[in-house]
Amino acid sequence: MAHFAQLDENSIITNVIVVSNDDCLDSDGSQSKKGIPFCQNLLGADTNWVRVKGDGASIGMKYDSTNDVFYAQSPYASWTLNTSTWEWEAPVAMPDDEGFDKDEEPTEYVRYDWDEDTVSWDRKEIDIT
Repeated sequence: MAHFAQLDENSIITNVIVVSNDDCLDSDGSQSKKGIPFCQNLLGADTNWVRVKGDGASIGMKYDSTNDVFYAQSPYASWTLNTSTWEWEAPVAMPDDEGFDKDEEPTEYVRYDWDEDTVSWDRKEIDIT
């Protein structure tokens, strides 16, 4: 079985399908040579497909053909893409005190939400008593 992602004109995934080895595996073991034409025959000759390798891909993700990698679209305009990890990073590091307070019997949970207007982390304290 192989997964194939359909891309729009901006390299955004619009569809992901699973194709049987019978329909995509050729004599040298390649899945792309037969798989992509199979997808085009199934869903349109003018469609653009790429085989999904590794961790996978889902609708809405972007494909970078130079690096052969799928990544999520930016959650916020101020965040930058780390092209070593393919994860988006905030311009300010999140404080490291997120989680339950350190008491023996925790009474509070601290979490942070990104505030794009102030380009900072917004602390939320949740009482768990």
